Amino acid sequence: MSEPTLRLASYNIQKCVGLDLRRKPRRTLQVIEGTGAQIVLLQEADKRLPPRPAALPHFVLNEAGWKVADLGGAGSLGWHGNAILWRPGGVQMRDHGHIHLPGLEPRGAVWAEFDTAIGPLRVVGAHLGLTGRARHEQVLHLARESAGFDDIPVVWGGDFNEWSRSPVLEHLAPAMQFMAPKASFPALRPIGALDRMAVSKQLSVAAHGVYRDRPAHIASDHLPVWADLSRA
Repeated sequence: MSEPTLRLASYNIQKCVGLDLRRKPRRTLQVIEGTGAQIVLLQEADKRLPPRPAALPHFVLNEAGWKVADLGGAGSLGWHGNAILWRPGGVQMRDHGHIHLPGLEPRGAVWAEFDTAIGPLRVVGAHLGLTGRARHEQVLHLARESAGFDDIPVVWGGDFNEWSRSPVLEHLAPAMQFMAPKASFPALRPIGALDRMAVSKQLSVAAHGVYRDRPAHIASDHLPVWADLSRA
């Protein structure tokens, strides 16, 4: 009998504005559902200006059966644009919260703890800074925060804004296993592996990849990345 797996995806939805410059939340949802993920980490999930309402409306997600971690306020989908969605049935959220990240830009990460088919799991979603120094400080901070998560397996995902294919991030967080970078940006002709995932040593990665099916090629400037996880 095969080990149970859980599919997790990460997607920078660019406020649901596609490369055709049209805001189409239901097209974004079509891509999210196409990944087949049970838990999804989103970046740029809220509009830019205060009160930063959700770019992907709550009612659109509710109609499709998705649950949203209550991380924001005033109608926002998340915090600093980071949001966490999940499919009920086999996945149940226990807790959630924020992680303040260092740097001159206003950046933050979000986390949620779930009961899943592979056991308890803590997911962390982040959108890291544009400069190398900020990214390095932020990864170090995430590593320190994750070290305090007791013995619960941890997975990171998000837009890490890291163009280098060398193991820069791995050296900063040796307790995490980063999945091999795969190009996800720009969506039409991906060359940059900006969207990354990493897991703690209690987890194994059965498979991971980039979701390319239409309309992902035009729904955002990023493509979603996904991973099938199991217990190590």
